[in-house]
Formats: sequence, structure tokens, C-alpha cells
Amino acid sequence: MAARSISADPDQMAVIFGASGQGEAIAANRFPGVRTVVYYGGPKDILELSRKHNNANVLSIGARFISIEEMISSVDFWLATEFSNESRHARRNKEIDSLNW
Repeated sequence: MAARSISADPDQMAVIFGASGQGEAIAANRFPGVRTVVYYGGPKDILELSRKHNNANVLSIGARFISIEEMISSVDFWLATEFSNESRHARRNKEIDSLNW
């Protein structure tokens, strides 16, 4: 499973696919260090902010709602977007990652 690999090395990134992407994201986010965002079309700002502010390391694509062309473009865009590493974002992500489940 992609989430298990990301949990072992949260600096890596993965893309997962499902009909809506929701169930896959819920399952992936159960692993420590995994920060999954769901995308099924819409403004690319969603993808950009998931990386820049939240350092999302897994992208869950809702394949039922997005064309293959948009899917490819979105994955490329998401993978190319860097985490901003601004202190407020880094601090928040560290707090989230330290939660004991």
C-alpha cells in the first residue's frame, strides 16, 4: 500500500486513485506521517495549497469526476509544487504529525 511506504518515509510522495478518492484518503490518513488530500477537479489552488501549506504527501484522485487529461495535468502540477516551509505551516504540520492516535 502506498500509505505504508509514505509512513515509513514521509518525505516521499504518492498518488492513489479511487472512484471518489474519499475512501482511499481516509484509509491512507490512518498511517502516521501521511497527509492525504483529495482532488476530483476544480481550481488548481486546492492542489497548490495542499502542498505549499500542508505539505501533503499523498494525492487521492477521484477518478470518476475528472478526465484523464486533467488527471495527468493535476498530478504533474501537484508533484512539482514545493512545500513553502514557512514557520507557521511547518509548526502546524509538526503539531498534527505529533498527535497520538
